[in-house]
Amino acid sequence: MSKRKYTNEILQGLSLTLGVFLLAFCHNTLLLPHHLVVGGMSGLSIIVEHLFGVNTTVFIYGSTLVLLLASYIFLGREVTYSTVIGSIMYPLMVTFTKPLATFILAKSDLSEIIVIVFLAGILYGFAHGTIYKMGFSTGGGDVIMQIMSKYGKISETRANIIYNSIIILCSGLIFGVSSFIYSIIILALSVLIIEKMIVGISNSKVFFISSKKPDAIKKLIHLEYESGLTLIPTKSTMFHKKGELIMVVVPNREYYNFKNRVLEIDSEAFFIINDCYEVTGGKRHRNIRFLD
Repeated sequence: MSKRKYTNEILQGLSLTLGVFLLAFCHNTLLLPHHLVVGGMSGLSIIVEHLFGVNTTVFIYGSTLVLLLASYIFLGREVTYSTVIGSIMYPLMVTFTKPLATFILAKSDLSEIIVIVFLAGILYGFAHGTIYKMGFSTGGGDVIMQIMSKYGKISETRANIIYNSIIILCSGLIFGVSSFIYSIIILALSVLIIEKMIVGISNSKVFFISSKKPDAIKKLIHLEYESGLTLIPTKSTMFHKKGELIMVVVPNREYYNFKNRVLEIDSEAFFIINDCYEVTGGKRHRNIRFLD
């Protein structure tokens, strides 16, 4: 095994451990004490404890074993192997962080529900983002969603929405409307954080420009913005005319200025503008503001 690969595996392991620790800590410190249910087996465990008195930790251990077996039967060995580490680590971390959570709750004054909700959303999102970014999963609800997707012939996204919606709706019926609304806020905030962690934060825009004055726009890009560009040949299917699209990457801070400057040159210019999350390769210069 190369040194680089060995280092990457260590970093992956540490990231998984950190993510699962924070997820379990969030469950014991913020979600469980305030009956905030955001889906998944941990959310279901809060409902089961309230209705039937089954300890959340015991429920999580039991459901983890059942779902690992279900994953092996219905999803196969390879899929199960990809979730087994996180599935085992999560209940262990729930047990490990329980005394820590009890100590912190006794020493801190977490009484403002809005503060709790936003802390939970940030921590829950960061924990899941760390786990998913490394290609891992904590099993549990993910296994149910994969089974729903495979045998229900629906996408995992839709299965995720259906599964978690049922759990959150049940929590609303049991714990009240306020708890339901707070859970939605936590879920929305966490999804936003997960998306940003996995995909990244868009720090630039990529413009595809079709114009009757391409030379003037090229001159603008080269001289005023000191950036390179790419020309993409095009052909109109309606009029069978050949042309070209100008592709250029623009940092967010230059977005509106650049767009308005192009429209000053050609008010009928056609734009396609997308978020650009990463630019790699190519030759970079210190004086190119688009790439600084």
